[in-house]
Amino acid sequence: MPEDDMTAGLAKIRVKRAHEEPSPSDGFRILVDRLWPRGLTKDRVQLNMWIKDIAPSHELRRWFGHDPQKWREFKKKYFIELDANAITVETLLSCLQSESVVTFVYGSKEEKLNNAVALQTYFESIQ
Repeated sequence: MPEDDMTAGLAKIRVKRAHEEPSPSDGFRILVDRLWPRGLTKDRVQLNMWIKDIAPSHELRRWFGHDPQKWREFKKKYFIELDANAITVETLLSCLQSESVVTFVYGSKEEKLNNAVALQTYFESIQ
């Protein structure tokens, strides 16, 4: 299928920290971390889905460490990992095609330089 057909009509993508209150405006909520957010219950987070394998590898996550100096390189390396992870990317892409709003939920305290923000950039770049 041509890429234009695959990405036509993708959901609006939002990013939200797991510790923030869930809201009806979040739409379909997907945890995009490999690890469960500390101190939170499933009822508190209110997820529709958890896609662990869409998160960066442990090695990449440790290397990055939310260092602002490494952000650009982190995104490049993460996008390479995503490109090599076609099945998981297709799973998330199907959610983006079937929903009007999707919120990528993450656990990090870092609100601007995290894998959910990078993932949002990745999917918005293919629209």
